[in-house]
Amino acid sequence: MISIVIPVFNEEDNVVPLSESLNDALPGLQDDVEIIFVNDGSTDDTGKRIKELAEKNARVRMVSFSRNFGQTAAIQAGIDHSTGDVIIPMDGDLQNDPADIHLLLEKLEEGYDVVSGWRKDRADNPVRRNLPSRMANRLISSISGVRLHDYGCTLKAYRKGVLEGVSLYGEMHRFIPIYAFWMGARVTEIPVAHHPRKYGRSKYGLERTIKVLLDLMVIQFLFRYSVKPIYVFGTFGLSFLALGLLSGVYALFLKFFRGVFFIQTPLPLLVVMCLVTGIMCILMGLLAEMIVRTYYESQKKPVYLVRETKNLGENKEAD
Repeated sequence: MISIVIPVFNEEDNVVPLSESLNDALPGLQDDVEIIFVNDGSTDDTGKRIKELAEKNARVRMVSFSRNFGQTAAIQAGIDHSTGDVIIPMDGDLQNDPADIHLLLEKLEEGYDVVSGWRKDRADNPVRRNLPSRMANRLISSISGVRLHDYGCTLKAYRKGVLEGVSLYGEMHRFIPIYAFWMGARVTEIPVAHHPRKYGRSKYGLERTIKVLLDLMVIQFLFRYSVKPIYVFGTFGLSFLALGLLSGVYALFLKFFRGVFFIQTPLPLLVVMCLVTGIMCILMGLLAEMIVRTYYESQKKPVYLVRETKNLGENKEAD
Protein backbone atom coordinates (compact mmCIF):
# COMPACT_ATOMS: atom_id res chain seq x y z
CA MET A 1 0.00 0.00 0.00
CA ILE A 2 1.18 3.50 -0.90
CA SER A 3 0.02 6.50 1.11
CA ILE A 4 0.12 9.88 -0.61
CA VAL A 5 -0.03 12.66 1.98
CA ILE A 6 -1.10 16.09 0.74
CA PRO A 7 -1.19 19.03 3.18
CA VAL A 8 -3.43 21.82 1.90
CA PHE A 9 -4.27 25.31 3.11
CA ASN A 10 -6.71 27.43 1.09
CA GLU A 11 -6.27 25.41 -2.11
CA GLU A 12 -9.92 25.12 -3.15
CA ASP A 13 -9.07 25.52 -6.84
CA ASN A 14 -6.29 22.93 -6.77
CA VAL A 15 -7.54 19.86 -4.89
CA VAL A 16 -9.88 18.59 -7.60
CA PRO A 17 -7.38 18.97 -10.51
CA LEU A 18 -4.72 17.39 -8.30
CA SER A 19 -6.91 14.40 -7.54
CA GLU A 20 -7.63 13.96 -11.24
CA SER A 21 -3.92 14.19 -12.06
CA LEU A 22 -3.17 11.51 -9.48
CA ASN A 23 -5.78 9.20 -10.97
CA ASP A 24 -4.31 9.71 -14.44
CA ALA A 25 -0.71 9.25 -13.28
CA LEU A 26 -1.30 6.09 -11.23
CA PRO A 27 -3.60 3.88 -13.29
CA GLY A 28 -1.81 0.67 -12.36
CA LEU A 29 -1.71 1.41 -8.65
CA GLN A 30 -5.28 2.44 -7.89
CA ASP A 31 -6.02 -0.55 -5.66
CA ASP A 32 -2.82 -0.02 -3.69
CA VAL A 33 -3.01 3.74 -3.15
CA GLU A 34 -4.65 5.93 -0.54
CA ILE A 35 -4.72 9.70 -0.93
CA ILE A 36 -4.77 11.56 2.39
CA PHE A 37 -5.63 15.24 2.17
CA VAL A 38 -4.83 17.11 5.37
CA ASN A 39 -6.89 20.28 5.51
CA ASP A 40 -4.72 22.62 7.56
CA GLY A 41 -7.47 24.90 8.83
CA SER A 42 -8.44 26.32 5.44
CA THR A 43 -10.79 29.31 5.49
CA ASP A 44 -12.11 28.80 1.94
CA ASP A 45 -13.98 25.82 0.43
CA THR A 46 -10.98 23.47 0.44
CA GLY A 47 -12.58 21.19 3.04
CA LYS A 48 -15.81 21.05 1.04
CA ARG A 49 -13.99 20.08 -2.14
CA ILE A 50 -12.12 17.28 -0.35
CA LYS A 51 -15.34 15.91 1.15
CA GLU A 52 -16.88 15.77 -2.30
CA LEU A 53 -13.85 13.87 -3.59
CA ALA A 54 -14.00 11.43 -0.67
CA GLU A 55 -17.69 10.71 -1.34
CA LYS A 56 -16.90 9.75 -4.93
CA ASN A 57 -13.65 7.88 -4.27
CA ALA A 58 -13.12 5.65 -1.23
CA ARG A 59 -9.37 5.92 -1.62
CA VAL A 60 -9.51 9.64 -0.81
CA ARG A 61 -9.31 10.35 2.91
CA MET A 62 -9.45 13.65 4.76
CA VAL A 63 -7.97 14.88 8.01
CA SER A 64 -9.23 18.36 8.89
CA PHE A 65 -7.59 20.58 11.51
CA SER A 66 -9.55 22.93 13.76
CA ARG A 67 -7.18 25.75 12.77
CA ASN A 68 -4.01 26.34 10.80
CA PHE A 69 -1.11 24.45 12.43
CA GLY A 70 1.38 24.58 9.54
CA GLN A 71 2.73 22.25 6.89
CA THR A 72 4.89 20.19 9.24
CA ALA A 73 1.97 19.39 11.55
CA ALA A 74 -0.16 18.52 8.52
CA ILE A 75 2.44 16.09 7.19
CA GLN A 76 2.76 14.53 10.66
CA ALA A 77 -1.01 14.04 10.78
CA GLY A 78 -0.94 12.41 7.35
CA ILE A 79 1.82 10.05 8.46
CA ASP A 80 -0.07 9.19 11.66
CA HIS A 81 -3.23 8.32 9.75
CA SER A 82 -1.54 6.47 6.89
CA THR A 83 -1.68 2.70 6.43
CA GLY A 84 0.82 2.31 3.58
CA ASP A 85 4.27 0.77 3.63
CA VAL A 86 5.50 3.68 1.51
CA ILE A 87 4.59 7.29 2.33
CA ILE A 88 4.82 10.00 -0.31
CA PRO A 89 4.13 13.59 0.78
CA MET A 90 3.55 16.17 -1.92
CA ASP A 91 2.34 19.75 -2.23
CA GLY A 92 -1.29 20.49 -2.95
CA ASP A 93 -0.69 23.46 -5.27
CA LEU A 94 -0.12 21.46 -8.51
CA GLN A 95 3.56 22.42 -8.62
CA ASN A 96 4.66 18.83 -7.94
CA ASP A 97 3.95 16.44 -10.81
CA PRO A 98 2.11 13.21 -9.85
CA ALA A 99 3.80 11.49 -12.79
CA ASP A 100 7.07 11.63 -10.82
CA ILE A 101 5.68 9.27 -8.17
CA HIS A 102 6.57 6.31 -10.38
CA LEU A 103 10.17 7.55 -10.53
CA LEU A 104 10.34 7.72 -6.74
CA LEU A 105 8.94 4.21 -6.38
CA GLU A 106 11.36 2.82 -8.95
CA LYS A 107 14.27 4.35 -7.04
CA LEU A 108 12.99 2.86 -3.77
CA GLU A 109 13.04 -0.57 -5.42
CA GLU A 110 16.80 -0.18 -5.87
CA GLY A 111 17.15 -0.59 -2.11
CA TYR A 112 16.88 2.98 -0.84
CA ASP A 113 14.84 3.96 2.23
CA VAL A 114 14.34 7.62 1.31
CA VAL A 115 14.12 9.15 -2.16
CA SER A 116 14.07 12.95 -2.17
CA GLY A 117 12.82 15.04 -5.06
CA TRP A 118 15.07 17.69 -6.57
CA ARG A 119 13.34 20.57 -8.35
CA LYS A 120 16.26 21.00 -10.72
CA ASP A 121 14.41 23.45 -12.98
CA ARG A 122 12.39 25.25 -10.34
CA ALA A 123 9.53 27.40 -11.64
CA ASP A 124 9.62 30.07 -8.94
CA ASN A 125 10.86 33.63 -8.61
CA PRO A 126 14.66 33.37 -9.14
CA VAL A 127 15.54 36.11 -6.63
CA ARG A 128 12.86 35.96 -3.94
CA ARG A 129 12.50 32.16 -3.80
CA ASN A 130 15.22 30.29 -5.69
CA LEU A 131 18.33 32.14 -4.51
CA PRO A 132 17.54 31.99 -0.75
CA SER A 133 16.56 28.33 -1.18
CA ARG A 134 19.87 27.43 -2.83
CA MET A 135 21.84 29.21 -0.14
CA ALA A 136 19.87 27.47 2.60
CA ASN A 137 20.25 24.06 0.94
CA ARG A 138 24.03 24.43 0.73
CA LEU A 139 24.21 25.50 4.36
CA ILE A 140 22.03 22.60 5.49
CA SER A 141 24.12 20.12 3.51
CA SER A 142 27.39 21.43 4.94
CA ILE A 143 26.11 21.30 8.53
CA SER A 144 24.26 17.98 8.33
CA GLY A 145 26.66 16.07 6.09
CA VAL A 146 23.75 14.88 3.92
CA ARG A 147 24.34 16.08 0.36
CA LEU A 148 20.97 16.98 -1.14
CA HIS A 149 20.23 19.79 -3.57
CA ASP A 150 16.67 20.49 -2.48
CA TYR A 151 15.49 19.94 1.08
CA GLY A 152 12.44 22.11 0.51
CA CYS A 153 10.86 19.85 -2.11
CA THR A 154 7.88 18.20 -0.43
CA LEU A 155 7.74 15.39 -2.99
CA LYS A 156 9.65 12.54 -1.38
CA ALA A 157 9.19 8.82 -0.81
CA TYR A 158 9.80 7.12 2.52
CA ARG A 159 9.62 3.56 3.67
CA LYS A 160 7.38 3.75 6.70
CA GLY A 161 9.98 2.10 8.91
CA VAL A 162 12.26 5.14 8.75
CA LEU A 163 9.44 7.35 10.06
CA GLU A 164 8.68 5.29 13.15
CA GLY A 165 9.37 7.30 16.26
CA VAL A 166 9.80 10.55 14.32
CA SER A 167 7.92 13.52 15.79
CA LEU A 168 7.75 16.59 13.58
CA TYR A 169 7.33 20.19 14.67
CA GLY A 170 8.44 23.64 13.55
CA GLU A 171 9.64 23.31 9.94
CA MET A 172 11.27 19.92 10.50
CA HIS A 173 9.44 17.96 7.82
CA ARG A 174 12.16 18.98 5.37
CA PHE A 175 14.81 17.44 7.65
CA ILE A 176 13.40 13.90 7.65
CA PRO A 177 16.07 12.73 5.14
CA ILE A 178 18.75 14.01 7.52
CA TYR A 179 17.22 12.25 10.50
CA ALA A 180 16.80 9.05 8.49
CA PHE A 181 20.40 9.21 7.25
CA TRP A 182 21.72 9.67 10.78
CA MET A 183 19.71 6.60 11.82
CA GLY A 184 21.35 4.51 9.08
CA ALA A 185 18.78 4.82 6.26
CA ARG A 186 19.86 4.83 2.61
CA VAL A 187 19.04 8.25 1.17
CA THR A 188 19.20 9.39 -2.45
CA GLU A 189 17.84 12.16 -4.66
CA ILE A 190 16.36 12.32 -8.15
CA PRO A 191 15.31 15.28 -10.34
CA VAL A 192 11.56 15.89 -10.49
CA ALA A 193 9.39 18.28 -12.47
CA HIS A 194 8.21 21.56 -11.01
CA HIS A 195 5.36 23.60 -12.48
CA PRO A 196 4.39 27.25 -12.00
CA ARG A 197 1.51 27.86 -9.63
CA LYS A 198 -1.76 28.35 -11.51
CA TYR A 199 -4.25 29.04 -8.72
CA GLY A 200 -3.98 30.66 -5.31
CA ARG A 201 -0.85 32.21 -3.88
CA SER A 202 2.26 30.96 -2.13
CA LYS A 203 2.26 30.80 1.66
CA TYR A 204 6.05 30.93 1.93
CA GLY A 205 8.17 33.96 2.71
CA LEU A 206 11.69 34.94 3.72
CA GLU A 207 10.84 34.47 7.40
CA ARG A 208 10.40 30.77 6.73
CA THR A 209 14.09 30.48 5.80
CA ILE A 210 15.02 31.86 9.21
CA LYS A 211 12.76 29.32 10.93
CA VAL A 212 14.30 26.51 8.89
CA LEU A 213 17.82 27.48 9.97
CA LEU A 214 16.78 27.64 13.63
CA ASP A 215 15.14 24.21 13.35
CA LEU A 216 18.35 22.89 11.79
CA MET A 217 20.24 24.00 14.89
CA VAL A 218 17.73 22.14 17.06
CA ILE A 219 17.90 18.89 15.11
CA GLN A 220 21.71 19.05 15.00
CA PHE A 221 21.79 19.47 18.77
CA LEU A 222 19.31 16.64 19.34
CA PHE A 223 21.28 14.27 17.13
CA ARG A 224 24.67 14.97 18.68
CA TYR A 225 23.76 15.48 22.32
CA SER A 226 20.27 14.10 23.08
CA VAL A 227 21.77 10.95 24.65
CA LYS A 228 24.79 12.65 26.30
CA PRO A 229 23.85 16.29 27.06
CA ILE A 230 26.72 16.54 29.56
CA TYR A 231 29.07 16.77 26.56
CA VAL A 232 27.74 20.13 25.45
CA PHE A 233 26.98 21.57 28.88
CA GLY A 234 30.23 20.19 30.31
CA THR A 235 32.27 21.63 27.45
CA PHE A 236 30.85 25.10 28.05
CA GLY A 237 31.25 24.69 31.80
CA LEU A 238 34.90 23.63 31.63
CA SER A 239 35.59 26.43 29.13
CA PHE A 240 34.22 29.05 31.53
CA LEU A 241 36.14 27.53 34.45
CA ALA A 242 39.34 27.62 32.40
CA LEU A 243 38.70 31.23 31.42
CA GLY A 244 38.06 32.11 35.05
CA LEU A 245 41.27 30.38 36.14
CA LEU A 246 43.35 32.16 33.50
CA SER A 247 41.79 35.50 34.43
CA GLY A 248 42.62 34.89 38.08
CA VAL A 249 46.22 33.97 37.29
CA TYR A 250 46.58 37.07 35.13
CA ALA A 251 45.11 39.25 37.90
CA LEU A 252 47.67 37.86 40.36
CA PHE A 253 50.44 38.46 37.83
CA LEU A 254 49.41 42.10 37.45
CA LYS A 255 49.26 42.59 41.23
CA PHE A 256 52.62 41.04 42.18
CA PHE A 257 54.71 41.90 39.11
CA ARG A 258 53.16 45.10 37.73
CA GLY A 259 51.74 46.69 40.84
CA VAL A 260 48.18 46.78 39.47
CA PHE A 261 45.68 46.21 42.29
CA PHE A 262 42.56 44.06 41.86
CA ILE A 263 40.29 47.07 42.20
CA GLN A 264 41.93 48.69 39.20
CA THR A 265 40.86 45.96 36.74
CA PRO A 266 37.62 44.13 35.96
CA LEU A 267 39.43 40.79 36.21
CA PRO A 268 38.12 39.80 39.68
CA LEU A 269 34.55 40.30 38.51
CA LEU A 270 35.30 38.29 35.36
CA VAL A 271 36.77 35.48 37.48
CA VAL A 272 33.67 35.28 39.66
CA MET A 273 31.28 35.36 36.68
CA CYS A 274 33.21 32.66 34.80
CA LEU A 275 33.43 30.38 37.84
CA VAL A 276 29.72 30.72 38.63
CA THR A 277 28.73 30.22 34.97
CA GLY A 278 31.01 27.20 34.60
CA ILE A 279 29.65 25.52 37.73
CA MET A 280 26.06 26.22 36.64
CA CYS A 281 26.69 24.73 33.17
CA ILE A 282 28.12 21.56 34.66
CA LEU A 283 25.22 21.24 37.10
CA MET A 284 22.75 21.76 34.24
CA GLY A 285 24.54 19.02 32.29
CA LEU A 286 24.22 16.61 35.21
CA LEU A 287 20.54 17.47 35.57
CA ALA A 288 20.04 16.93 31.83
CA GLU A 289 21.71 13.51 32.15
CA MET A 290 19.20 12.55 34.85
CA ILE A 291 16.29 13.73 32.68
CA VAL A 292 17.56 11.81 29.65
CA ARG A 293 17.88 8.61 31.64
CA THR A 294 14.40 9.06 33.10
CA TYR A 295 13.03 9.66 29.59
CA TYR A 296 14.56 6.54 28.06
CA GLU A 297 13.97 4.22 31.01
CA SER A 298 10.41 5.32 31.80
CA GLN A 299 9.28 4.91 28.18
CA LYS A 300 11.57 1.95 27.54
CA LYS A 301 12.99 3.68 24.47
CA PRO A 302 16.01 1.95 22.92
CA VAL A 303 19.21 3.89 22.37
CA TYR A 304 19.88 1.97 19.14
CA LEU A 305 18.03 0.82 16.01
CA VAL A 306 18.24 -2.69 14.55
CA ARG A 307 17.94 -3.10 10.78
CA GLU A 308 17.50 -6.91 10.77
CA THR A 309 18.27 -10.03 12.78
CA LYS A 310 18.80 -13.70 12.09
CA ASN A 311 18.38 -16.80 14.24
CA LEU A 312 17.11 -14.90 17.28
CA GLY A 313 14.18 -16.94 18.51
CA GLU A 314 10.86 -15.48 17.37
CA ASN A 315 12.66 -13.07 15.02
CA LYS A 316 14.38 -15.91 13.18
CA GLU A 317 14.55 -15.33 9.45
CA ALA A 318 15.29 -17.73 6.68
CA ASP A 319 18.67 -17.40 4.98
